[in-house]
Amino acid sequence: MGGEMNGKLKSDETAKSDLESNNEELKEQFGKNEIDELKDRLQALKTDCDEITNKYFRISADFQNYKKRIEKEKSDIYNFANEKLIVELIPIVDNLERALNSSKDEGQGELILKGVEMIYQQFLEILKKNGVAEISSDEKTFDPNYHHAVMQVEDTNYESNMVIEVLQKGYMLKEKVIRPSMVKVSN
Repeated sequence: MGGEMNGKLKSDETAKSDLESNNEELKEQFGKNEIDELKDRLQALKTDCDEITNKYFRISADFQNYKKRIEKEKSDIYNFANEKLIVELIPIVDNLERALNSSKDEGQGELILKGVEMIYQQFLEILKKNGVAEISSDEKTFDPNYHHAVMQVEDTNYESNMVIEVLQKGYMLKEKVIRPSMVKVSN
């Protein structure tokens, strides 16, 4: 190990000696003014390099902050995307609670039914306002993009592959089917 250190010290000394001799050769080849100019240019390049490095680190830090901010905004969008819809649905819950409470009173059956029908219409309006539409399926040709056939029946009153009965309504959100209609189809 001591030999390695001695070898390293000798090589460092040799490099220093070579540098000094190269420096002397440069002074002989070029005038003192030219060397000073080269030193000034080298210092200016070093300053420019330092400025560019600092700019890089600032831009990199700004970009990292931007990424963090975008991730937070994205998270907030996912967490609160349905807030508007939920706020609109809460009054329906209130109205259903009122209907349930009034159903305890005797002789109110017809009024309760009318109230529930009004709540149902209110609910459909909110769905419509938010881009939800019912898939119309009665007496139409079966379309697997919009329908889910759960039964096939022989019926001479209908052509083959026609929807005979809707067992569960289907819905679309804007142009996307979010639940296909569950239907009975003729053979």
